Amino acid sequence: MEMRDLINDEMRENKVIQESIKNILTELGENPEREGLKRTPYRYAKACEEWFSGYKYSAPDVLNRQFSDTTDMVVEGPISFYSHCEHHIAPFYGEAWVGYIPDKYVTGLDKLVKLVEIYARRLQIQERLTSQVADGLFEYLECGGVMVVIKAKHLCVASRETRNNTTDTITSAVRGAFKEDKKTREEFLELMACFSRK
Repeated sequence: MEMRDLINDEMRENKVIQESIKNILTELGENPEREGLKRTPYRYAKACEEWFSGYKYSAPDVLNRQFSDTTDMVVEGPISFYSHCEHHIAPFYGEAWVGYIPDKYVTGLDKLVKLVEIYARRLQIQERLTSQVADGLFEYLECGGVMVVIKAKHLCVASRETRNNTTDTITSAVRGAFKEDKKTREEFLELMACFSRK
């Protein structure tokens, strides 16, 4: 198969998204047929596959390997992530800290990173993202407690209306032992501070 044929096959993928982007470009006063924009609808459709790939997965897909042997707190962070807000489809990005107290099992450290990733790669609000990570870990790992803190910068705030690019948003979610015991929360926050002092 010729390279030109391969490109033509690719261009036929995600036809609905591509046509929508062409219409948007036209409405903005652009010419979607000019050289710099000819492949933009295709590129955007392919980018959407990556940006929103989290819809294909759920917490059980990620937390599918579990090990035993400890009931001590585990904290992973900062976990960098990239997402899109559901109000403007504008990017927001930042760092997450995920901590849990095992009950029966621990999971691989990479699984905590992947858990953040699958929920971030959806249309989101930061508040829901924080809760989904906490709930996914608490419910599917059956742990004694979970705490998640997310700090992010939102481009809808930085580039629209208020145009404030110095603001960060911080959200937290606590489950189980972290909700019931102040000392447990304080231990998590102290460990978070250790990351900041690196």
